[in-house]
Amino acid sequence: MIRFFIHGFTSTFSGSKTYWLWVTFLLAVSLLGLNAWARQLAHGLATTGMGDEVSWGMYIANFVFLVGMAAAAVMMVIPAYIFKDHEMHKVVILSELFAIAAMVMCILFVTIDVGRPDRLWHMIPRLGFFNFPGSMLSWDVMVLNGYLILNLYVCLYVLYTKFQGRTPNPILYVPVVFLAIAWAFSIHTTTAFLFQGLGGRPFWNSGLIAPRFLASAFAAGPSFMILVFLFLKRNGAITFEQKVIDRIRVIVTVSLLINIFFAGSEFFAEFYSQSKHVIHFSHLFGLHGESMLAPWIWSALGLNIAAALLLLSPFRKNQFVLIICCFMIIAGIWTEKGLGFVIPAFIPSTLGDFVQYVPTVNELKICVGVWAFGLLLYTLMLKGALPILENAESR
Repeated sequence: MIRFFIHGFTSTFSGSKTYWLWVTFLLAVSLLGLNAWARQLAHGLATTGMGDEVSWGMYIANFVFLVGMAAAAVMMVIPAYIFKDHEMHKVVILSELFAIAAMVMCILFVTIDVGRPDRLWHMIPRLGFFNFPGSMLSWDVMVLNGYLILNLYVCLYVLYTKFQGRTPNPILYVPVVFLAIAWAFSIHTTTAFLFQGLGGRPFWNSGLIAPRFLASAFAAGPSFMILVFLFLKRNGAITFEQKVIDRIRVIVTVSLLINIFFAGSEFFAEFYSQSKHVIHFSHLFGLHGESMLAPWIWSALGLNIAAALLLLSPFRKNQFVLIICCFMIIAGIWTEKGLGFVIPAFIPSTLGDFVQYVPTVNELKICVGVWAFGLLLYTLMLKGALPILENAESR
């Protein structure tokens, strides 16, 4: 086991000039974000653009998006383990490693949003007051940490046995894989329930939030993995048949169409009924007063619809078009699930005040720093795992 970790650690210190430039860049941005967080710890959440009216901002927006990105790893696991797709087995571990990095980023964003992370010990059972099972937040803590542990176990076990030149024993990890598949659906569903259960925020009181979360996750997450797989294949780090990309492209297309349909269903229900709750949607789309969110949500819808049309067109098999579509989907869903979902629930406030939320520079530095740290973690895990997977494939 010690040799395994030493091998993985030393692998991260060997690479091309491009690799070291990338790692150095991510490390520098991560440290910049750490410095911004230190400023927030010193001066409080007053360094952010949040306040009494809009109390959840960029931190929770990124958290919601990343929960979906982590859950989307299941869309690579299902073909590999349930449908016995050998080609998907070549890349599935890379998806599970990204799920680990995404879960770490989720936990970091929640910790940062707390404002006083030194008081998180109050949530530890017996030491504090965990409030389980009454609180949806306690459920969310359990499913997020559980999903992280499950993916850590599977990745470490599979990589360790392959490092030793042995075939992984299915009895010791396949049941955990199936548990992780079910758990992946639970993490995004529980997060959706956390929002749906807040009766004082009518913008979130919709039964479609959980299905929309899953549909958008299964579009954005696999889109990111397509970009990763194509990059690694182009640089000779992994080899796989084109049908892997084709299968993931179909998953992305179907999930994106379902997400657009769900969004249209919600818009129809709100705008056609003209209930008093439609004010949140009207403000979001710039139909009621000045809205700083309107350009973002219209752009997100445009990107999602344009990407869907391209993926249904004859150009969908063109690799350049596919890459453009993946970037459009990731940007569109991040905007829709982040800015377009979290913030509008607070505008107008419960007292009817239209308070605009604008993130501060310090807030943005922290967000970018967390993303950089997550990508750095994923890069280092890939650097340690790829040689092991390549040697196992060549044997």
